[in-house]
Amino acid sequence: MIRCIIVDDEPLALDLMEDFIHKVPFLELVCRCESAVDALEILQNQKIDLIFLDIQMHDITGIQLLKSLKNSPMVILTTAYQQYAIEGYDLNVMDYLLKPIPFDRFFKAATKAYQYFNLCNRVKTEEQPQIAPPANTNNEENDDFLFVKSDYKTVKINLKDISYIEGLKDYVKIYTTLKPIPILSLLTLKSLEEKLPAKDFIRVHRSFIVSLNKIESIQKSRIKIGDKLIPISDYYKDNFSKLIKGKNI
Repeated sequence: MIRCIIVDDEPLALDLMEDFIHKVPFLELVCRCESAVDALEILQNQKIDLIFLDIQMHDITGIQLLKSLKNSPMVILTTAYQQYAIEGYDLNVMDYLLKPIPFDRFFKAATKAYQYFNLCNRVKTEEQPQIAPPANTNNEENDDFLFVKSDYKTVKINLKDISYIEGLKDYVKIYTTLKPIPILSLLTLKSLEEKLPAKDFIRVHRSFIVSLNKIESIQKSRIKIGDKLIPISDYYKDNFSKLIKGKNI
């Protein structure tokens, strides 16, 4: 069971989120908070696994609250303002819900949190997953796949099938062209980045690595792969631009 709180200064928004939470069997509502100050008090005194956090609030914004937390629980941002999405990614939030929030989108975000919650708890009884490197890293023929531990088994992933990889705290979600559901593994994005060939993959954001072969288009600071728009952060923009410039004709 995931213990969660709602932080929002709009009574109607609090009512809606409370109703949604009661419909999801793996969520337990601990408290409704009408301000970030109230939420801080709850976070200091109770074990909270997940925050549904509004951004625009009167006293302290959701972003300010999130930045003030040293060890933040999982966070799902809720807001009426789409422009905060990229900042949310930079803060490593679980998901970003745009108001008015439909229940199916809420449930998808809650399920993502549930998967991560279960993965972290599972590690307590498992050996830390590691990437199995190819037998001979100098042989290009052996560099076309890797093995990761996921859901009590070791999974082989062909690099040509990877579309992009999303990192969140201590785990990664590997999206492939073969399955609509990503492969989850307890790894850092940095450790995985070190194993991937630089000629085929590039880090474009704190939370994303993309396959160069799967990029469909680039628009300003976003990459389109399938139906996913992936942000390019300022930190990685120059390196990505140089690489793409070398491919331009």
